Amino acid sequence: MTHPKSNRARLALGAATAAVLLGLGFGAGRLFDGGVGEAPAADQTASDEREVLYWYDPMVPNQRFDKPGKSPFMDMQLVPKYADEVGEGGGVQIDPAVSQNLGVRLATVETGSLPSGLTATGVVEFNERDVAVVQAKAAGFVQRVYGRAPADVVAAGAPLADLLIPEWAGAQGEFLAVRRTGDEALIRAARDRLRLLGMSPELIAAVERSGRVRNVVTVTTPSGGMIKTLAVRNGMTVMAGETLAEVNGLARVWLNAAVPEAQASQVRVGETVRASLPAYPGEAFTGQVTAILPQTETASRTLTARIELANGGGRLRPGMFATVEFGGQSRSALLVPSEAVIRTGRRALVMVAKDGGRYVPAEVQVGRDAGGKTEILAGLAAGEKVVASGQFLLDSEASLAGLQARPITDAGTQAKAAAAPTLHRSRGRVEQISPTSVTLSHDPIPALQWPAMTMAFKLASPQLATEAKTGDRVSFAFEQTPAGPVVREMSKAVAQ
Repeated sequence: MTHPKSNRARLALGAATAAVLLGLGFGAGRLFDGGVGEAPAADQTASDEREVLYWYDPMVPNQRFDKPGKSPFMDMQLVPKYADEVGEGGGVQIDPAVSQNLGVRLATVETGSLPSGLTATGVVEFNERDVAVVQAKAAGFVQRVYGRAPADVVAAGAPLADLLIPEWAGAQGEFLAVRRTGDEALIRAARDRLRLLGMSPELIAAVERSGRVRNVVTVTTPSGGMIKTLAVRNGMTVMAGETLAEVNGLARVWLNAAVPEAQASQVRVGETVRASLPAYPGEAFTGQVTAILPQTETASRTLTARIELANGGGRLRPGMFATVEFGGQSRSALLVPSEAVIRTGRRALVMVAKDGGRYVPAEVQVGRDAGGKTEILAGLAAGEKVVASGQFLLDSEASLAGLQARPITDAGTQAKAAAAPTLHRSRGRVEQISPTSVTLSHDPIPALQWPAMTMAFKLASPQLATEAKTGDRVSFAFEQTPAGPVVREMSKAVAQ
């Protein structure tokens, strides 16, 4: 049997224990609740301290809003763009280590020579300027033909047919009768009448020399070539002025090349071209562009460039195919790697690398492509750096950030000033010159504290080597580079 006092003691101890545990639980709960509650408050404070530039819809990043809310384009809340998310001075800022992992590769915008690089296909055609027409000078009958046929190749003076012309018999008889009178005036008048009837001076001389009528005349080709048409047959009657044959010369032929409409501006009348034909592998034929035909082929969107080629031995036959390489001439241009240009269909962009790992999209106007290089007509300046690999990732990041591309009109102003080389000018005498270097005996150059001396300079372009020759006095401008002085300008000095 348990004692009552003992039970009361147990009840008191249990109540005390429960009170202690309840107190500990309440204190722990207060401590935990305080800790959890303070963290969001700190985060909210940090967010409030960040400067918001604007709000945007990630699906339409180019549209900006000045206050938060729901996107008018998508069923989602606008996202803030914080000032610390944009690189200093604008652009997308990428850590150099991340850029290396992305395979970002830079290239310098530079001035260089861009060959035309235009290749087209063509077909050899007859030279339509070298066509001779054989006509009957008077009405008559075909007495004999010489076995010619269309497409025969004949030499100049080759006989085609013998014609009997009755009208000429009477006129020649009268001429011989007048000639026997000895009256020079009448003889001259009769001779002129024979000429007006269509007789050649050679035929008149033969009649006068032989004293006999010659009313059968042999019709011959006035020039050599291929017989295009032949309308004379044995026994037929011909009328005065009727066309008997057409002969197309073969000494020179045309090569009609189909030039894409988009590249038509690269073709110039008078430029030299090279043609290669499958019929003669390994052999090149040189010709000259004589005309660019005014009509465009609507189906293929090509223009026809007419090239004239010499045809020694008649090897080039109309109908042959050829591959034509235009130009070969090069011109100075602002160049970037073709892979650096992002073509959207509406415009062309490049990613310009700035200091501090920043990248800015820039709109450019592109020209010709050749040899993996693209000509930049506007939008960049020499010396700027562009992204040649990894630019699509950077462009996507710039689009998500809502960055506007640098317009062409504002492009490269600072870069041009920074990239402009410092030129030192002087005068001197050319001692030796080659396409890559020139040796000059020049005057003192005070800006560099150089005395008058003879030294070698590199030439920035082989074109400069054509401006002077050994012994000429020249004015020149050069730039100091880590590789040594480089002549950028040179011309013959004006006598003083």
